[in-house]
Amino acid sequence: MRGPLSASRPVCVFTLFAALALSVGCGAGPPPSSPSRTQHDIVLTPDTTLVRGLVPSNTTLEGILRDHGVSTDMVGDVIAAARTVFDPRRLRAAQPFQIEKTLEGMLRHFQYEIDADSLLRVVSVGAEALRAEVLPIPKTLEHARAAGTIDRETPSLYQAMQATGESPELTIALAQIFAGEVDFNTEVQPGDTFALAFERFVRDDGPTTYGVINAAEFQNEGRLVRAVRFTPPDGMPGYFDEQGRSLRRFFLRSPLKFEPRITSRYSLRRLHPVLRTARAHRGVDYGAPTGAPVVAVSSGTVVSATYDNANGRMVRLRHTSGYESYYLHLSAFGRGIRRGVRVEQGQTIGLVGSTGLATGPHLHYGLKKDGAWVDPLREHRNMPPGEPVPAEAMDDFLVARNQALEQLDAAMAEVEAPVLASVAR
Repeated sequence: MRGPLSASRPVCVFTLFAALALSVGCGAGPPPSSPSRTQHDIVLTPDTTLVRGLVPSNTTLEGILRDHGVSTDMVGDVIAAARTVFDPRRLRAAQPFQIEKTLEGMLRHFQYEIDADSLLRVVSVGAEALRAEVLPIPKTLEHARAAGTIDRETPSLYQAMQATGESPELTIALAQIFAGEVDFNTEVQPGDTFALAFERFVRDDGPTTYGVINAAEFQNEGRLVRAVRFTPPDGMPGYFDEQGRSLRRFFLRSPLKFEPRITSRYSLRRLHPVLRTARAHRGVDYGAPTGAPVVAVSSGTVVSATYDNANGRMVRLRHTSGYESYYLHLSAFGRGIRRGVRVEQGQTIGLVGSTGLATGPHLHYGLKKDGAWVDPLREHRNMPPGEPVPAEAMDDFLVARNQALEQLDAAMAEVEAPVLASVAR
């Protein structure tokens, strides 16, 4: 019968060096280490490849899989699995994707970012099986602040926001809040300042995205406008000024989000740049790059979306209170824009272009009231203030307002502190 090993019984020890089994002599103990002996790492050839990229224009899920070497026999199975949770026709250009596959072209996993909040994932779970699911993208919510100044180094709101480290997405959201108060096309001046408190979603492996702006202020030529996000009882979230009046006006100040310039104003007699004859110019021309979004200045119904040799592509909207708005020389109509469709204020109805009688890309914006042409700039300035917070919700609003103003003051202090320190030196 064998007994337990003891110190007097010789023991055989085997050690693995690289891919060779090196036997150590029995009973003699381990040999002294030799400084000349070199131990080499094992180099393993990976059996899969991982590809990351952005969805190209005018492609399909089938095209992406085939272009990156997924087996022809497996492409159909991947699409069938994906279709159980996601319509592959909704694939959008420039969205990130990744594919991991074996050297033989068998899929290990496919991942596609549907939007900023969710992704499609198809994974292999067996020799023949695939599982598809739509998952939330892991993100960390941060409550952030930012502030900036329009000056020589940052002469636009885009550039001033970029200098704070934030993206154009936040710039557009800020401009939309004050669209009824400030015309960012024409009224931004050096020395203007802004501050905002907002939600920011941070990812480990992707771009930063934004939630709501909780409070904002813009100082324009000495005039300070502030906005507080508040939800009245049984109502929709909205932005209100310090007195609790809604910042949502009947008309936006401009049909372009901001940054273009006015190239021609409303006039009863103007030299036409193409025809070279004097005629009335019943609208406002905004210079803007081809493809810039054109938005509805107010909620309404599409009367027509047409094309002719003079106006080019034109959208005509009917609003309440006897108003109609006209948007000319578009390069394209907005998605779903056709006669009879209801549109909301701020919805994209077309893209800037130079169709019809136009010397270059621009938007001609016209406005009628009770069937007669009016000056859009003057009419927009005369729009009445928005509806106030209901009296029964005013106490709650004041609490929200005071908290918001503290955040704005803190944001401005963070900007002003380095400036004061620099002056002190």
